[in-house]
Amino acid sequence: MLELFGYSLSYTSVALLFLVAFFIGMAKTGVHGISMFAVPLLALIFGGKASSGVMLPMLILADLFAVKYYHRHANWHYLIKLFPSAALGVLIGTWLGNVIDDQVFRTVMSVIIFASLAIMLWMEKGDKESIPDYLWFALLMGLLGGITTMIGNLAGSVMALYLLSMRLPKNEYIGTAAWFFLAINVFKVPFHIFSWQSIDLNSFMLSFISLPFIAIGAWSGIHIVKRIQEKHYRWLVIGMTGVASILMLI
Repeated sequence: MLELFGYSLSYTSVALLFLVAFFIGMAKTGVHGISMFAVPLLALIFGGKASSGVMLPMLILADLFAVKYYHRHANWHYLIKLFPSAALGVLIGTWLGNVIDDQVFRTVMSVIIFASLAIMLWMEKGDKESIPDYLWFALLMGLLGGITTMIGNLAGSVMALYLLSMRLPKNEYIGTAAWFFLAINVFKVPFHIFSWQSIDLNSFMLSFISLPFIAIGAWSGIHIVKRIQEKHYRWLVIGMTGVASILMLI
């Protein structure tokens, strides 16, 4: 066993922690879906709510790498629409996290993502020039994104559905998502500290020591995405979103 910042962790647990950090780095720089393995792995080590507190600083560190590389590609037209309702979603998610069973929440969200994914696939076969750039749609996706990112860090699939529906090119998709998650993850920090009490100095330091593995993952993600063609990347995201929604039911 290793004693790290007040945590007694086995060597296997430490290895899994660093593997999670690597996955998060890859996911934030464009290898969408790989982070779906991070949430259950970290929960296996620390438990549900505690793992979300360990993961949040890791996500923010990875967001910084993504923003640094893709910041010029962000589409602020969509971000401005998403931020207000996403902030409200974080507030709702903070409350829900104290009153709802985690598995019930994951089941409901899985159904919502499946339904949204079905709609998006239907759109793929329709008029590809038609973009559902409606304010109500952005507000709904922002709200769901805020709720899901607060409870279980599950907003990746929701944002993937929205940004793919806007038919953003590969780099613009990654850059817009990077700015969205950096802003909303920083916004979440006080709620984790003061409401859920899932982040303290010890948990933060445990997250921080994973920085080298986040960096390696981010570097790997950038180079992998460069080799994926635009049309193939879009279907990669769609496929991984479907897998993620299935894993939520497990």
